[in-house]
Amino acid sequence: MANQTITITNNVTGESFDFPLRSGSVGPSAADISSLYKEAGIFTYDPGFMSTASCHSAITYIDGEDGILLYRGYPIEQLATKASFLEVAYLLLYGELPVEKELVGFEKMITRHTMLNENLKDFLNGFHYDAHPMAILIGVVGSLSAFYHDSLSVNDARHREISAHRLIAKLPTIAAAAYKHSIGEPIMYPRNDLRYCANFLHMMFATPCEVYKPTLIAEKAMNLLFILHADHEQNASTSTVRLAGSSGANPFACVAAGIASLWGPAHGGANEAVLDMLHEIGDVKNVQRYMEKAKDKDDPFRLMGFGHRVYKNYDPRAKIIREVCHQVLEELADTNNPLFELAMKLEEIALSDEYFVERKLYPNVDFYSGIIYQALGIPRNMFTVMFAVARTVGWVSHWMEMMSDPNNRIGRPRQIYHGPTQRDYLPISKR
Repeated sequence: MANQTITITNNVTGESFDFPLRSGSVGPSAADISSLYKEAGIFTYDPGFMSTASCHSAITYIDGEDGILLYRGYPIEQLATKASFLEVAYLLLYGELPVEKELVGFEKMITRHTMLNENLKDFLNGFHYDAHPMAILIGVVGSLSAFYHDSLSVNDARHREISAHRLIAKLPTIAAAAYKHSIGEPIMYPRNDLRYCANFLHMMFATPCEVYKPTLIAEKAMNLLFILHADHEQNASTSTVRLAGSSGANPFACVAAGIASLWGPAHGGANEAVLDMLHEIGDVKNVQRYMEKAKDKDDPFRLMGFGHRVYKNYDPRAKIIREVCHQVLEELADTNNPLFELAMKLEEIALSDEYFVERKLYPNVDFYSGIIYQALGIPRNMFTVMFAVARTVGWVSHWMEMMSDPNNRIGRPRQIYHGPTQRDYLPISKR
C-alpha cells in the first residue's frame, strides 16, 4: 500500500489533510494520524481504543469476524493439539518454532530458573493469611526487581532475554506459593524432573508428607489452557504492560502492572464469574427461567462466558477446549455434581436456542476454562492466577518486541477536557 493515503476534511474550516495508510501482512489497514495534532490541531476520540492501532506487532493476529487466532502465523487449533506450552512460549518469544536442540535448551533454561530466592518466603509470610492470591502475585512479581539487579538494563538485549526467562519460569512457582500461603500449607519446591505443567500441579497439590502425581488428562488440560491463554493480541493487560514498558520501567514492574489489569472481572476474572453465575442459577430446573432473564434487556442478569468482544463468530479457542472439558469431566469430576450438570445443560441450550445462535452468543473459552479448573481441584480465587501464569509468556514477548523497536516512544494518550476553564484562587474566607 505504498504511497496510498486517506484524506480527513474539517467541515468547520474546509481544510483537508492527507495521511499515509499503513498495512500489515494481513488484516485491515490503518491511517497513520501521528501528525494529526501537529497539522490539523485536533485529536481523535476513540474510547476503549476500538479503532486505534497502538503499535506494530508480529506476534498474534486475530480475525474476530471469521474466528481466527494465529500465534506467529500458526493457527491456534494446530498449536493447542500438537505443541507443548514451552514450545509455544519459544515461538512467541523468538518468532519461530524451535528445532529439537533449541527446545531442549529452552526447557533446561526455564527449569533452571523455577526456584525462588529463599528471602521471598519472608515476603510471602507478610501477607495476611486470607489475602487474595492475585494480590500476592502482584506484590511478589513486582518485588523480583529487588532480587535480580544483574539483568535489569532494559536497553541490553541479553538482560531482557534473561528477565523474560525468569518471569516465565518463576510465575508458576509464585502462583503455587500464593495458593499454599492462602491455605496454610508449606510451600513446595519445584522439581527439575517434571515438565512445566506437571511441575506446576505438583507445587499446587503436593505436600512434604504426600507426593502428588498428576494424571495425564490433568497435565494435558493444563497444557491446553496455558496455550490458549498465552496471548491474545493488544488486550487490556498486554496494552498495560506495553504502556508501562514504554517509560523504561523494569520488566518485573511491567508484568506486575499487567497482572493488576488482568485481575478485573471484565478481563481475566471472567472464568471466575462463570462459576458465580452457575451458583446463582443453582439447579438445572432453573436454567430455562434464567435463559429468559438473559434474553430480557431490562433484566440485569447476564450469561457469563457466552459471546466475546472480539470474536463475532465462534471463539476458536472454545472449539478446542470444549472437547477437553468433556474429557476432564468424564475422567476427573464427580459426574453427579449439579454444577457440572448445570454447565452442560447451559451449553446445550445456548448451542441450539435460536436467540443465542442468531446473536452468535456461543460459549467462549472462559465458560469452559472455569469448569475445567474446578474439576482439577483449583479453587475459584486461583482462576485468574492461572490465567496470569499463561499470559506472562505473551506479556514478555510483547515487552521484548516493543523494547527492541527503534521507534518505541513513551505512551501518552490524549483527552477531551470537560473540567472548568481557568479561574483564580480565592482565600478560604471568600469561597
